[in-house]
Amino acid sequence: MDRKCIVPENGPPAVGPYSPAVVANGFVFVSGQIPQDPSSGDLVEESFEAQCVRVFENLKLVLEAAGASLDSVVKVTIYLTDMGRFAEANAIYERYFGTSKPARACIEASRLPKNVPIEADAIAVIDDT
Repeated sequence: MDRKCIVPENGPPAVGPYSPAVVANGFVFVSGQIPQDPSSGDLVEESFEAQCVRVFENLKLVLEAAGASLDSVVKVTIYLTDMGRFAEANAIYERYFGTSKPARACIEASRLPKNVPIEADAIAVIDDT
């Protein structure tokens, strides 16, 4: 199997012993992204909206480093610590994926890394044509 670990130069640092993404057999598997500012490593904390935006911008950065894009995403999983924020997260998600509409799951988790309220991961296809 052909496999390549992706660590974007301008992407958020991993918060553990894993790769931000792995490319394998024409797919990009993006690890969970949290609202971490890629330039400083600090968490975005000013608002839930800003945190959601940062998560999806981080996904975008990692996908682009792997040769993919938001439009090539086929599956997204969103983790929320409060499902009461689903509508707000969904509205921001739609800004990023409203036209491509990948498959998606959204689950409530009791706790996420660094106590953030949202995390998202993705699977994308690399178009080599």
